[in-house]
Amino acid sequence: MKLSSFFYEYPRELIAEYPADPRHTARMMVVNRKERTVEHRLFSDIVDYFNKGDVMVVNNTMVFPARLFGEKEKTHARIEVFLLRELNPESRLWDVIVDPARKIRIGNKLHFRNGLIAEVIDNTTSRGRTIRFAFEGTNSELYRKIDEIGQTPLPPYIKRDVEDADRQRYQTIFAKHRGAVAAPTAGLHFTPEILARLHQKGVQLAPITLHVGLGTFRRVEVEDLTKHRMDSEHYTISREIADMVNTALQSRQHCVTAIGTTVVRAIETSLSVSQLLKANSSWTDKFIYPPYDFVITERLLTNFHMPKSTLLMLAAAFVGYDFIFEVYQEAIDKEYRLFSFGDAMFIV
Repeated sequence: MKLSSFFYEYPRELIAEYPADPRHTARMMVVNRKERTVEHRLFSDIVDYFNKGDVMVVNNTMVFPARLFGEKEKTHARIEVFLLRELNPESRLWDVIVDPARKIRIGNKLHFRNGLIAEVIDNTTSRGRTIRFAFEGTNSELYRKIDEIGQTPLPPYIKRDVEDADRQRYQTIFAKHRGAVAAPTAGLHFTPEILARLHQKGVQLAPITLHVGLGTFRRVEVEDLTKHRMDSEHYTISREIADMVNTALQSRQHCVTAIGTTVVRAIETSLSVSQLLKANSSWTDKFIYPPYDFVITERLLTNFHMPKSTLLMLAAAFVGYDFIFEVYQEAIDKEYRLFSFGDAMFIV
């Protein structure tokens, strides 16, 4: 398929700048991909679509405040450092993006307002660098120093200023393992009340971890989608969770629901020879676009995604290419709130 096949127009005012409050009051479009029907509900109604023994797979990655601002030594030029991932905890090595990149060279030292210092030790891409923090404390202490000065990395289409409250707004209720620079946004809709109701109904919660990278917002630059390469992201699926999912699949009575596209990419990557979910801790660069035969994912909760994004392409593969654009047009006509802080789409 072609990149241009995934373009659609939307009103800028439909971009959600803040989440619904409380979160479970967001709207939810329920899309039946087999019958090609649409229902308009509230997210709190999602409990009605689950039965005892169903499995809900969630991503428990935690977003950290990855956007740092500092100064270049001697010139005092203001520099933005976006932390992508920790490469080596013992050596304090991080993969980062810097801006303005032309001013940052190997050997430069960067100073931050709380006394933290980093040295540039390698160039990786035009804007990418490897830095080493000069810090003698523990990893936990370094993370606290980063948290002191870091900003929440909100998506680029949210134009307002970052607020202190965004540290909680842009975090799911499942967040446990630090490592993401973007939230698995389908999970943002859940609240303790909804989880309690699902638990009372006997729904099994299956947490996995996929640390969402900046690639989730990276533009696809090639028209021929077969030539696009996804950024690799690290995921972990435990044996306990794999067994839980496989038991549900083999029962043919219980549904496996993926909460978000990050979950889909992880569980559709980690397959055994017998086409069941495999316990694993590895990297995935899986790119899902139409046509695609899903092996593990039976239902999907997701948000409404940007035109030409890999997230939209995955949703189109699950719903069906033609139907997804009918669904999106209805969402726009009904003024659903779009993107990360927006409303939900539950595909059954």
